[in-house]
Amino acid sequence: MKKLMVIIPDRLSSLIEKGEVTERYYNPDNFFSEVHIVLTNKDEPNIDKVQKMVGSAKLFIYNLPDAKMMFFFSLGWKPFLLNWWAKKAIRLAKKIKPDIVRCHSAQLNSFAAAKIKKKLNIPYIVSLHINPDEDVRGRANNLIKRIVTLAQKKIEYIGLLNANLVMPVYSPIVPYLKKLGVTNYEICYNTLNPNFISKKTNYLLNDPIQVISVGRQFKEKNPENLIRAIALIPNIELTLAGDGPYHEHLINVSKECGIPDRVNFHKAISNDELCLKLPEFDIFATHTEYWEISKAVLEPLLTGLPVIINKRIGEPVEELSKDICLLTSNTLEGYHEALLKMINNHDFREQLGRRAYNHSQKNWSPKKTEQKFVEIYKKVLS
Repeated sequence: MKKLMVIIPDRLSSLIEKGEVTERYYNPDNFFSEVHIVLTNKDEPNIDKVQKMVGSAKLFIYNLPDAKMMFFFSLGWKPFLLNWWAKKAIRLAKKIKPDIVRCHSAQLNSFAAAKIKKKLNIPYIVSLHINPDEDVRGRANNLIKRIVTLAQKKIEYIGLLNANLVMPVYSPIVPYLKKLGVTNYEICYNTLNPNFISKKTNYLLNDPIQVISVGRQFKEKNPENLIRAIALIPNIELTLAGDGPYHEHLINVSKECGIPDRVNFHKAISNDELCLKLPEFDIFATHTEYWEISKAVLEPLLTGLPVIINKRIGEPVEELSKDICLLTSNTLEGYHEALLKMINNHDFREQLGRRAYNHSQKNWSPKKTEQKFVEIYKKVLS
């Protein structure tokens, strides 16, 4: 019987509400018999809905909240003043007796895992889903955020340097790890939906043409130019899946452009339903300024759905090459031109989609990523 202890800062209730529930996400190929999820918050998710994420394993959920005032009590997350909190995690690990600890992100959770390893000699691995220098410290837009994000470096360093393995989920995270001095890392793409992603086989356009865009709606991922471009093209509809501070603004943009009947807004779609429907669309289009390859983009690429994405400000994302995506500028003109190219050139659209499918299946298919994590667990445990 193998036991896994997962320490995460996420609110699982929020993921459930948004439909972002992936089967066996925390237990690839049902490798573990027990999965113990430790939340560093006060969230109380529906355990029955979380069960899907651990497959056939027996599921346990605990709360180990990091109080908001803890930043001040620890004088800006000074490690020696956080030991009292980490001792709670050590006591819990001593009770659970996990074979391995896994952390998603490098926050107080990986700091706790480092302390567990030091005290109980239990190995731990960390999957890193952002480049903190780029996406956190680089986007801190006020003094308080800058102070907090700079202070977080101390616990990031401890959590990542002491891990048995760090697993960045895409290549743009690697420069951060190298800067930090982490050498024991391996790129491991996010585990995606194992049952509902299917291959797009028909590249004939729908009538009307169907475009989909998925993602959180805020400044750095604002699809406003895409909506305005859609308004210039007749016989085309856009489905926007996602929520965020820009949601109402985007509804108003569709009205301003005179196409509220051609833009379908969905605050949340279950991941199973979304993956099942993706091949039925003609084009996936999105905007992001993050140095990433998100799940929202990986999924359409895996189906073979032709993808339009902007050339971000800053260094390009290595994985998102012109061989598998149509890259454009984040302007009305850029999206308009890209959409027309996709619509008017059937051969280009189909070849782009098929190349994306073949490349994605080779590099980040759910079966490959799930098996890769199993092999990593076996290697660390041995």
